[in-house]
Amino acid sequence: MSDAYDIDDEREDGQRKASFAQVAAFMWKHWSSQPGKLAMVGLLFGVAIIADLAMPFASKYLVDALTAGPSEAGMRAAAWGYGVIVALAFVFYMSRNTGVRFHIPFASKNMERIVTDGFRDVQRFSADWHADNFAGATVRRVSRAMNAYDVISDTLVWFLIPGISVLIGVTVLTFMQWPVIGAFTGATILTFVAVTYLASRYYAAEPLQRYIKADTAIGAALADAVSSNATVKAFGAEAREQKRFDSVVQVWTKEANHTWHRFTNAWVIQNLLLWFLQAGLLGLVLLEWSHGRASAGDAVFAITSFLLVSSYLRLLGENVQNLQKGIADLEDVVAYSLEQAEVVDLADAQSFAPGSGQIAFDAVSFGYKNAADSLYSDFSLEIAAGETVALVGPTGSGKSTFVKLVQRLYDVDAGAIRVDGQDVRAVTQASLRHSIALVPQDPALFHRSLRENIAYARPDASLEDIIDAAKRARAHDFIEKLPSGYDTEVGERGVKLSGGERQRVALARAFLANAPILILDEATSSLDVETEREVQAAMAELKHGRTTIVIAHRLSTIREADRILVFNQGRIVEQGKHADLISARGLYARLNAVSRGDMIAEEAA
Repeated sequence: MSDAYDIDDEREDGQRKASFAQVAAFMWKHWSSQPGKLAMVGLLFGVAIIADLAMPFASKYLVDALTAGPSEAGMRAAAWGYGVIVALAFVFYMSRNTGVRFHIPFASKNMERIVTDGFRDVQRFSADWHADNFAGATVRRVSRAMNAYDVISDTLVWFLIPGISVLIGVTVLTFMQWPVIGAFTGATILTFVAVTYLASRYYAAEPLQRYIKADTAIGAALADAVSSNATVKAFGAEAREQKRFDSVVQVWTKEANHTWHRFTNAWVIQNLLLWFLQAGLLGLVLLEWSHGRASAGDAVFAITSFLLVSSYLRLLGENVQNLQKGIADLEDVVAYSLEQAEVVDLADAQSFAPGSGQIAFDAVSFGYKNAADSLYSDFSLEIAAGETVALVGPTGSGKSTFVKLVQRLYDVDAGAIRVDGQDVRAVTQASLRHSIALVPQDPALFHRSLRENIAYARPDASLEDIIDAAKRARAHDFIEKLPSGYDTEVGERGVKLSGGERQRVALARAFLANAPILILDEATSSLDVETEREVQAAMAELKHGRTTIVIAHRLSTIREADRILVFNQGRIVEQGKHADLISARGLYARLNAVSRGDMIAEEAA
């Protein structure tokens, strides 16, 4: 498998993400959330189990009645035995069928909760978490979890719980009549169960984990290649990507074959034990019959009991694999539910009260978790309400981190960040971000209509408000020319639109948000000159009356900023207006010269 898709399914300490006990607790939490339906499922399947257990006794009674001959008493006994068998079969089938009708809404509701809770858990994780995890792998894990629950639930309800109940019941009832035969039956069943457990736990568990890991890697590889299809086509790399994906699938094939062969090998031993049980049980009954201690009905009882026990044992052996795979598939989402998000709302967090947009950094220290040193140390800064501030500096100097901290995508290590006098840690994240409009360098649009994409800032906005925002963002004209206008779907990440069109949709979204704070992150860096002129005009209108933070490498776009902050290694080394910073002949002047190409011209000369 390519290292790029070598999905890490273990924690750093090498332990599985969720233990069996944690998975069991997760399952019980969902089962117990619907106590009424759970009780009905248990009652009805319990009645079916009792009917199943009674069948060998009814068969014995009927055969004994038949061997007595067609006397009046024998006829009555045979009729009674026939009626009991028919009634037991009816009760068995009807109780299971009715139980399923309760189990269907019970299971579907739990599956709904599992996938929606899994999605909620994934959304609450930090930007770092999402950067460290393949989107395709995450999607595959969450979507697999609901099916995993279905497998585990069905296996337990349909096979394991009824099977274990019947096996115990048959053993006890047989022992009460023939202690030796009952002991033999019980010992064989215990051996079968022990072999099944040991084979699953120690013989097949590790290959199964590798199989699940390889399955997850397929999702990661697919998402990686499909989401970058434009790049693949640009370089004519379809064959290369196919070869890369083939290698990932080949690893899955290898692991699947290995895992399935392990389970098949375990089935060989299980089938031999079933053969041993059949031969031993029938042989012991024949021995009892030869000594006059068993009737023909007892022989039928033994045969019927064996057929009942062997069917459940066979299902037990086969379904342990399903159960184990279901548990392995569910482990990731269980781990998500147990994982603590890095940025969380306080229990008493209040909604952010929007003001004029003043921002203050007060002795802030911050460093990324994998960095050796802090990026910010005792960093303080104030941005006045309505001020337009531009952030410039070399790559890695702290510009993007600054706006991420304002949005509270990370929590500071020390100090405080206040927006309109409110500590960002004391308010809910959602309410804070509603007051901050972001226009990024490469806007990621949803595979939805233009209307929905623009209204993402205000889902309840009217079409008139959406159109007004689009006009102010210089987007209305190109939208009107589309076949379906505002109902046109833009494709995944907006691939059906040009870069300038996506940028104007993002600006329309920001206009509609009407937030007091605006962040422009390299918003025009990838546009042609004519498109940039239109977008710049829209941004000038958008900035009016708002506190605006601009990140830009093209310094020509920030000359009119109220203040330019020059970052270097997490510190502000210069600040002021464009002309003053040029005159200072410091870092900003050098960056401006590089931006204009002056240094290249000087070197060429």
